[in-house]
Amino acid sequence: MSNREYRISDKGFFAGKKVLVMGLGRFGGGVDSAKFAVKIAANVIVTDLADAQQLRDSVKELEEFSNIEFHLGGHEKSDFEKADIVIVNPAVAPDNEFVAAAEQHGGFITSQINIFFELSPATIIGITGSNGKSTTAALAAHMLSNAGDEIRDTRYENVRLSGNIGNEPLLAAIDKISSNDLVVLEISSFQAEQLAQIKKAPKVALLTNLTPNHLDRHGTFADYSAAKENIFKFQRPDMNNPSVSIFNSEDKIGAEWYERYRKEAGRICLKFSTNDVSDDIRHAFGLVGRANLSNLSAAIAVAKHFGVKDEQIRSSLATFKPLAHRLELVAESKGVRWYNDSIATTPASAIAALEAFDEPKIIIAGGYDKGLLFDELARQIATKTKAAILIGATAKKIADAIEKKTPAEKRTKVEVVGSLADAVELAKQLAVDGDVVLFSPACASYDMFDNYQQRGREFARLSTCK
Repeated sequence: MSNREYRISDKGFFAGKKVLVMGLGRFGGGVDSAKFAVKIAANVIVTDLADAQQLRDSVKELEEFSNIEFHLGGHEKSDFEKADIVIVNPAVAPDNEFVAAAEQHGGFITSQINIFFELSPATIIGITGSNGKSTTAALAAHMLSNAGDEIRDTRYENVRLSGNIGNEPLLAAIDKISSNDLVVLEISSFQAEQLAQIKKAPKVALLTNLTPNHLDRHGTFADYSAAKENIFKFQRPDMNNPSVSIFNSEDKIGAEWYERYRKEAGRICLKFSTNDVSDDIRHAFGLVGRANLSNLSAAIAVAKHFGVKDEQIRSSLATFKPLAHRLELVAESKGVRWYNDSIATTPASAIAALEAFDEPKIIIAGGYDKGLLFDELARQIATKTKAAILIGATAKKIADAIEKKTPAEKRTKVEVVGSLADAVELAKQLAVDGDVVLFSPACASYDMFDNYQQRGREFARLSTCK
């Protein structure tokens, strides 16, 4: 029976089944899925192309479960052909041959986020976009949590934060969540693509912005944008309890979508911009850069929809803790400030980081090649930095682009080095009092590191070494 013919109505759906978790991964989603399945299913196999050593941290989290069978270092087609249910990691493309084999043999294909949307009774606030998802989600959850009775009088008891952000895993929380809860959820393009398979979307959906990303997976910017749009496309119009769609009026596509969706009955459409943030709230906000101001205005739009007043928003900012690896000040020595922006995996996010500082800048960039263009980043580097130190698979590609964009009257120093350690050492030699050293890679980490978190931690360690 295909996925389209029935739904997961309760956890009993998994009872007595053979469950295959495809993609253990390093971000926790595979671990969450395996822990969920092993407590209900008759048999659980976890499979991944990476080997046990590469996945050692994730494997360690599952060691207590003796009835999980690990098939790592490659996939076996027979596992997919025998599985009753396959829980697919978001990184797995929809046209994957092993997934197709499972479906051809009657396997039910689902995912961590789809299971959550099927089983969760909570009101879900979904945050997507190319940049700023995590910070916006964290800010919105913090504002709502600190509003106290302001929102709880309107029936909401608890505010939870989850998704790729590193907080409570989705399925681990499923038994604790009630219809009186709000769940603020960061949603990637891959997850939005999975949700479209079951035609589900958050009750409240927000787009931070859209710039090219993950073209190695989606192929074109149009296809990437279409994946993101699913969180609005599948919202259910309801005159009595409308879905809420929130867009960035300063983003070209966001503004276009606002105009399109606001015409639909049974849907509330809202928009936000940096101009909406009052001066007193700006002054209370501790994060640098226009991009973070946009994240703040997005979070405020969510909070105000749920009735949070300016005073509660302003007071909550005093206790907000910035997320790691996002323009994070990790060291200050001899008048030089070192910022870890390892989360920047696209040229657009690195450009936003450059725009956050007026001081002379040395940027460290480069990494795994996702098929993105570096022309505009190169122009920004050529005109706004004193030096660029480049690493990883894209180093020469970025260096060539900078060379083409550098004005004749200005020569940004460009160096290609073999490692992050070499890059930091060179930055220490070049930086002087008043400079900012900005680690904003503009690329994914997979050519040199397991993930952006490991990459960011290594930069922070190296920047504080004498």
